[in-house]
Amino acid sequence: MKTTLTFVLALVLCAVPALADWDADVTRLLDRLLEADRAGNPLGASIDGDRRFDHLWTDESEAGRNARLLEYKSILTHAQRLRESMPAEPDPKRLIDLEVAEFVLGRVMSGARHHTEQLPLTQQSGPFVGYPQLPGRLRFTTEKHYEDYIRRLRGLPAHLEDLEANLRAGLAAGRTPPRVVLRDVPAQAQAVADDRFLDDPRAHPMYAPFLDPSSPAHLRTEALVAMEKDVIPAWRAFAAFIADEYIPGSRTTLGASELPNGEAYYADQVAFYTTTRMTPDEIHELGLAEVARIRAEMFGIIDETGFADDHPGLEGAALFDAFAEFLRTDDQFYFDTPEELLRHYRDICKRMDAELPKLFSRLPRLPYGVQALPDFVAPSAPTAYYYKGSLANGVAGNFMANTYNLRQRPSYEGIALALHEAVPGHHLQGSLAQELEELGQHRWRSTLYFTPFGEGWGLYSERLGLEVGSDHPRGMYADPYDEFGRLSYEMWRAMRLVVDTGIHAMGWSRERAIEYMTSNSGLSETNVVSEVDRYIAWPGQALGYKIGELAIRRLRARAEAELNDAFDIRLFHDHVLSAGATTLPILERRVEAWIESRRALMYAPDDDM
Repeated sequence: MKTTLTFVLALVLCAVPALADWDADVTRLLDRLLEADRAGNPLGASIDGDRRFDHLWTDESEAGRNARLLEYKSILTHAQRLRESMPAEPDPKRLIDLEVAEFVLGRVMSGARHHTEQLPLTQQSGPFVGYPQLPGRLRFTTEKHYEDYIRRLRGLPAHLEDLEANLRAGLAAGRTPPRVVLRDVPAQAQAVADDRFLDDPRAHPMYAPFLDPSSPAHLRTEALVAMEKDVIPAWRAFAAFIADEYIPGSRTTLGASELPNGEAYYADQVAFYTTTRMTPDEIHELGLAEVARIRAEMFGIIDETGFADDHPGLEGAALFDAFAEFLRTDDQFYFDTPEELLRHYRDICKRMDAELPKLFSRLPRLPYGVQALPDFVAPSAPTAYYYKGSLANGVAGNFMANTYNLRQRPSYEGIALALHEAVPGHHLQGSLAQELEELGQHRWRSTLYFTPFGEGWGLYSERLGLEVGSDHPRGMYADPYDEFGRLSYEMWRAMRLVVDTGIHAMGWSRERAIEYMTSNSGLSETNVVSEVDRYIAWPGQALGYKIGELAIRRLRARAEAELNDAFDIRLFHDHVLSAGATTLPILERRVEAWIESRRALMYAPDDDM
């Protein structure tokens, strides 16, 4: 007996160092990944508060791309060795770290296979959109911040030349966005390459940091010279290439399947943006079922408004179309000024702020604001999006609202939109992710974003407005028009499953997609056209919203059913967000483990008995 016990103890003592070494090696893997990501994406590093690379742009030259790919391949080999040497019962946190790293590295390899460096430009993203907004996402508090920014300005011409070379390679290979979705890009280019900046470079948005009276006076002249000699000429040359060569040479086909190796490319996009193994056909059918369910709920709201009683003889599709037209045209649903629209959003956000403690026991420290999208972005931008802030930089998050064309921004969409973009949606989820390191997670994990998790959470958050805010059964959506707006937004995300797969896997035309979305929602015409073009330009991304939301709702329903009265909505939400962004299979495993741990507490023996 003594011999056996000694042998067992020896095995345990040998295993502990091995397990500790494996955990430490996973940490080293993430250290490498974080450094590779920071060095490879200097703008992202700056925005996240790592200011070591403030003077740089991403190296988009062939040599730069190959060097990054070589490092990522080496890290992937490291991950594969860790998988092979994994202990029988690894630390669950470290196992998730490894799985997430493998998923991300797989995406890098996929991007290299499909030459995604040749597709950096769409009507809603790219250098014309992102770079001029960079100053607003950073804080300049030291002289070095300003000096590094000037170096970054001076490096813009070489960076844009590398981007142009990649775009030219895409033209030669037939790998471009469809020409139809690039129609607004010349206007975006004009916004940063206009003749007026030749006369007044200080008016350029990229000079903005030096308009601050606290900026170093002796550096303003240097910045002005960089604008005159480097930035403005570079933008003008790049804009001329886009307008004169790139857009005329871009493809006239529509779907991703028309790209080189297009079917495999779209399959990879679907796998990444859903983090599942669902096929386009399965997603399409799920979308059709969701559209039918939500449409039935929308008819219930139409009845509640009394619209059908006021329009006898209308029923079915005719009734729906008439009600949607009423929503799109009646003055009561629209604001007269951008300031009124922004106040509407801010009021909703403050109302939800007061409800958050009912839904979460842990809230982020980082505040947020509501701002209008810049004028040079708004015409081709979506209804809104969220810009994450940075605790490290001291920059608040921002719900960026589109105030362009107010007749396309109805009030009844406001609650769903604000809850999605701000709280309890993107701001709450993203800001909590910035605090992960304090909970024992690796810093790299706080930098991640997976569409079905982040956007699925945003769509799920829209529904949380049903549970708080008033004694009405629909909570904050007490007004039936607001509830129709919420359903219209949910319908919007369900239709994406149909339209995205329709365009990229089933040969749908742009006109068919627009007609399908118009006839099944109360969305404005501008929103519908903008969204369809977004799906065309960004294959697969739009699938993550509904796929992710359905997964979170399914997991919550399971927890409620199995825990009954012991279910605590605050603890459930805390747990979902406590590991930051993950894939849906990992999220499901984590929630199942949480349910089991809560169930164990339910049946734990009472010490007093």
